[in-house]
Amino acid sequence: MQSFSQKTKAARVIILGAFFTTFFSFYVKPGGEGFEIYLNNKMVLQQFGSQQNPVQSIQLDQSFSNSQLSVKYFHCGRAGTNRSITIRDGQNKVLKEWKFADVSNAAVSVSNPAMTCKVSDILSLQKTNPGKLNLYYSSSELPKGRLLATLIIGEVTRAK
Repeated sequence: MQSFSQKTKAARVIILGAFFTTFFSFYVKPGGEGFEIYLNNKMVLQQFGSQQNPVQSIQLDQSFSNSQLSVKYFHCGRAGTNRSITIRDGQNKVLKEWKFADVSNAAVSVSNPAMTCKVSDILSLQKTNPGKLNLYYSSSELPKGRLLATLIIGEVTRAK
């Protein structure tokens, strides 16, 4: 009788272990760090958590000169403080910086406010700084900044 009881206990432990393993494998932590980049309110890049590497590229050309580039960066589901977006050249030299006002995180729970700049401002940097440009985000929470994307600027070649 005692061996039956031990087998029952062992079976229960195995079943509970399998249940918790299955349950927690689908559990998603709320928040997390990540970002979204939009061109004219159309998402062109989204990366969260471990997906933030490798850095992706965004192609820009003169057809986007009247467009807006927007970035939403999430620190555990919240907007950062002292937020800024910078464009840097290949030597990490800051070419242009946009600073953004702090927002109430109570309002952020619905949607993270976007940091927006004109694509024409970015395109104008290419004239004096040929090559790839890098889009960085920084804030009080991320003072060293994070490379979000490489901006490849040039003419679009179309098949004839």
